[in-house]
Amino acid sequence: MQQTAVNPPVPHLDRRAVIIDWLRQMRGNAPQSLEVGGSDASVRHYWRARYTTDSVIVMDAEPTQFDAAPFLARQAELAAAAIRVPTVFAHDATLGLTLLEDLGSQELTPLLDDAATAKAWYLKAIANLVAIQSRLTHVQLPQFDAAFQRREIEICREWYLGVHLAQTFDDKQLAVWERSVALIVARNVTQTHVFMHRDYHSRNLMVVDGELALLDFQDAVSGPVSYDLVSLLRDAYISWDEGFVLDLAIRYWEQARAAGVPVPEDFSEFYAAFEWQGLQRHLKVLGLFARLNHRDGKSRYLADIPRVFDYVRSVCQRYSELTPLGRLLLDARGEKIEVGFTF
Repeated sequence: MQQTAVNPPVPHLDRRAVIIDWLRQMRGNAPQSLEVGGSDASVRHYWRARYTTDSVIVMDAEPTQFDAAPFLARQAELAAAAIRVPTVFAHDATLGLTLLEDLGSQELTPLLDDAATAKAWYLKAIANLVAIQSRLTHVQLPQFDAAFQRREIEICREWYLGVHLAQTFDDKQLAVWERSVALIVARNVTQTHVFMHRDYHSRNLMVVDGELALLDFQDAVSGPVSYDLVSLLRDAYISWDEGFVLDLAIRYWEQARAAGVPVPEDFSEFYAAFEWQGLQRHLKVLGLFARLNHRDGKSRYLADIPRVFDYVRSVCQRYSELTPLGRLLLDARGEKIEVGFTF
């Protein structure tokens, strides 16, 4: 869930009348203004309704395309665990409207100007993540299992490789792809599971009164302990050098162990898990960004593909088992492998 967006698509004007009438029923009077507040990478739109003394957000989604039940359930669970999330004031399942607290428009991303400033914010985000993982149960959530991870990776083959790069694998290339995917998934499913947000990154963290509030939590699953940290530190929208990431990963690991989060006893083991899980996520993200452009007309995500591919390239360079996948992806992009380039 994002409450701001670049050139957000404008919903049909008939929705404005429906929403104003609904707000009149929910709050006793119509808003002074109703503005399109943004959209995200899903089917949802957001409206900001301004009143004399305050403003609220209306989440607007066609009920046949978006099931609000997970959003409402996760919001209640997170709020009960003292995690800052927007308050839900009202929900109408028939209309597909949810009335939310307005957390403002200050995403974390633009505040990450330099390493020193960013580190302070990341430490807040890490403390928040440790709180989520140590306080919330996850047995009630969908399982981020082998089949789930494989389905996500295949989005890369279909949309990034197949549609965006117009590459079709021959039998030999397909065999390399299948072996690599099986290897990645087999490695990742050995991790201990926790409450996993699934998109814990700087655009889903809002700054409210100097603290962080969490958005876009409806897709939470029971998943690998390293996943949300890699989403945060190897963000698709902003990147940092390896030393910076390593320092923050160590700080997370220390805090997580102290809080009883089930991370490996050995940090090197945890960091390898972090990298392999990141590879799964970033392959998926390449496919998602390509799909958002080619299917949904949201071209703004294309600018972030090079950063995401660099994450994939770097992990493939560090692990010899991933040599075939790295070469396959570089070949699909038409990149020459330099002499001495090893994985």
